Amino acid sequence: MADHTPQTPASAAPGTAGSAAASPAPRTTGATGVLPAVTLDDIHGAQKLLSGVSRSTALEGSRFLSGLVGAPVHFKCENLQRTGSFKIRGAYVRIAGLSAEERSAGVVAASAGNHAQGVALAASLLGVRSTVFMPEGAPLPKVAATRDYGAEVRLHGQVVDETLAAAQQYARETGAVFIHPFDHPDIIAGQGTVGLEILEQCPEVRTIVVGMGGGGLAAGIAVAVKAIRPDVRIVGVQAAGAAAYPPSLAAGRPVAIEAPATMADGIKVGRPGDVPFGIIGELVDEVRTVSEDALSSALLLCLERAKMVVEPAGASPVAALLSEPAAFQGPVVAVLSGGNVDPLLMQRILRHGMAAGGRYLSLRLRLTDRPGALATLLGVLSEVDANVLDVSHVRTDPRLGITEAEVELHLETKGPEHCTEVGTALREAGYTVID
Repeated sequence: MADHTPQTPASAAPGTAGSAAASPAPRTTGATGVLPAVTLDDIHGAQKLLSGVSRSTALEGSRFLSGLVGAPVHFKCENLQRTGSFKIRGAYVRIAGLSAEERSAGVVAASAGNHAQGVALAASLLGVRSTVFMPEGAPLPKVAATRDYGAEVRLHGQVVDETLAAAQQYARETGAVFIHPFDHPDIIAGQGTVGLEILEQCPEVRTIVVGMGGGGLAAGIAVAVKAIRPDVRIVGVQAAGAAAYPPSLAAGRPVAIEAPATMADGIKVGRPGDVPFGIIGELVDEVRTVSEDALSSALLLCLERAKMVVEPAGASPVAALLSEPAAFQGPVVAVLSGGNVDPLLMQRILRHGMAAGGRYLSLRLRLTDRPGALATLLGVLSEVDANVLDVSHVRTDPRLGITEAEVELHLETKGPEHCTEVGTALREAGYTVID
């Protein structure tokens, strides 16, 4: 099972937040002063604005997860949204709210993927010029998609922080409006329309699980849902290697973490946004963290069981459900926030997920270098029904004796017990398994 760390926001006890969510008062922090409120009326306005622009995405049931949880589990399929993620919702609302003068100067954004595509399409639909800065190592399919949606793409920097600085500098020099990915009330109101749709599609919902990076999506959903159904539990999920919210909630203010690291680039954010942080501290009942193994296993489950292509960030709610299914009261809605994943990354993640599930085994072993030795080894593996995917045979290496050879094997297995059976069979046959 994957690791998780339940965290309860300091300012809200589980099950009690949300009674005043229809019109949250402006939030005040020592660092930022009064922050703008996001209300249910704002989200209803965003829903009207998005009519005919964003899709009301499907709600699909998961029999496998329902069996684990012991109650109905549904997927809110924002991976099937236009541009492949929920980001079009907030981006469109934000750009639509600009004045004519602001629109004439264009908009600029910085993103490695989903926000870039959302801004590009939203700006095109509204007839606004857009420039998007992306890291130099951004996946080529995401760069191409952003250009196809109408943005001018500029590649700058090796990490997102460098890209962000370049976009902000461009905004200062040109007067273009910087479109933040999560830290603005209009962005949050747009994302909150996901919450309204969940309540319409699953009025009996008891728990909503949503991935969190900067917090815009979780904040928007929390405002919408708690205003109408304060009894619904909202659970945010972060990757353990990029979990800025637990220490921030403990400190009572946004705290930056150094060098966030996770395969889930959609939620790899080093510091919560000021505006969503205030909302999440009041209205989100719990924040959990999940491991990389849990993320890859969840992505594999979505692909195999639900036939859904989901990026690691989008699979984070599923990872939380897999990690501790008994912790969630149903019916549960897990928000699959996006499906934009590079095919090469998908290949690596799926292999990682298979290994985490005991269905992929990589090992090295020593054998005597004589004719037929490799065939004998493969015979042992055949007897235990292990499928050999790849073999690397090394005869010349300073670590090896004159009569020794080393073999690296990549095997497809049936689960943890089968992996143990394979290892036992090899050792009983006299092979020295190195790892």
